[in-house]
Amino acid sequence: SMANTPEDDAPNRYSRTERTTYGRYSRDANSSGSSLPSNTLEKRIEELERELAKERQENARLMKMAQDKEELIGKLKEEIDLLNR
Repeated sequence: SMANTPEDDAPNRYSRTERTTYGRYSRDANSSGSSLPSNTLEKRIEELERELAKERQENARLMKMAQDKEELIGKLKEEIDLLNR
């Protein structure tokens, strides 16, 4: 009698945390008493996306510098080995 309850199907699709989080955000997004207007939230999201893009560029630049330094270290080690012979 209890084999086809909605609760039995839900755990197969989402974990309890995902369901409660999704439900909470859905309610918040649909509530009319939101503390911030949606256009303010959209602007904030755009701002954060721009910031994230800059951080990713900086991260890529730093990774490239680290790789270049590793290559230089390898070449210098080879040169030291040759000089020691």
